[in-house]
Amino acid sequence: MELNQIKILVLALLLFTYSCESNTDEVITTTTEDYGGTGSLAQGAASTSTATLYDCIDGRDSPVGMITSEDGIDWTVPADVNFEDDSFPFASDLYNPCTGIEFSSAEEAISNLDGSDIVEIDSDGDVVTAYIFADNYFELYINGTAVGKDNVPFTQFNSNIVRFRVSQPFTIAMLLVDWEENSGLGSEAGPSFSYTPGDGGLVAVFVDEDDNILATTGSEWKAQTYYVSPIKDISCVSEEGTSRISSNCDTEGSDDGTSYYSLHWSLPDDWAEESFDDSDWPSASTFTNTTVGVDNKPGYTNFTDIFDNGNDDAEFIWSTNLILDNEVIVRYTIE
Repeated sequence: MELNQIKILVLALLLFTYSCESNTDEVITTTTEDYGGTGSLAQGAASTSTATLYDCIDGRDSPVGMITSEDGIDWTVPADVNFEDDSFPFASDLYNPCTGIEFSSAEEAISNLDGSDIVEIDSDGDVVTAYIFADNYFELYINGTAVGKDNVPFTQFNSNIVRFRVSQPFTIAMLLVDWEENSGLGSEAGPSFSYTPGDGGLVAVFVDEDDNILATTGSEWKAQTYYVSPIKDISCVSEEGTSRISSNCDTEGSDDGTSYYSLHWSLPDDWAEESFDDSDWPSASTFTNTTVGVDNKPGYTNFTDIFDNGNDDAEFIWSTNLILDNEVIVRYTIE
């Protein structure tokens, strides 16, 4: 074999080797010892305690799992929710493919309510109506009182109405969860990868008895992160004051995420109360409809007159990372 042929053969082998290596899953190069933040760090999958909270045709399983972090704390993933607590009221359906209740307008949905759905906080207050689209799950508190939770933990994508009687001012507090199929690994099966990080997003509009807008979601809300996953390189996470920043982390999917990291923080006991001080929390980040991907979801598009009101357009909000931050608390006070 001539020298030029040998060179060509060696080059071809090198290119083949590189191609094979570039198609494998990213190798974890950091260890738990490389993390020095305030969160509790865990690695690997959680053990599944509940296979799914809810069954829906063409929906995904909504498992609940348990994982123990390096500091010995047990964490419920993706979050400790009240979906199975009968004392916490469900929201009314605005659009729900799982139940077949699919209104084409807010007026039609409201006309089908008989008033028994209204949660009374202040007997001398006014009725406030909240229109909510959450990807994936929410629990809504007003002045610490549970007033409505999502009817569907994961998919199909639905939207909701919550009504309550309250006096102004009042404080809105919401638990938001981006659900996961791979418990503890913040991911789901996607078209290209077995471990694909999902994304979240909340849009909400609050109106009074005369349909005047009292509040819409936006950057004036507060948002704090409590569960981040999947993390391939723990050094990508940083903190600035109370901000827990994962926006520098890789969000690409893979076919083996079983060794990825997760970060967890405990929720304050009084986070839903009116008296809770959120003044040092980060402001909510806002995202476009295109980024969240709602243009093909009737639970949103049927009600653009509500969510995309020309005079007061509600924005999608979340923490700084729509993809990796899976449990988020948002708060806002209507003066």
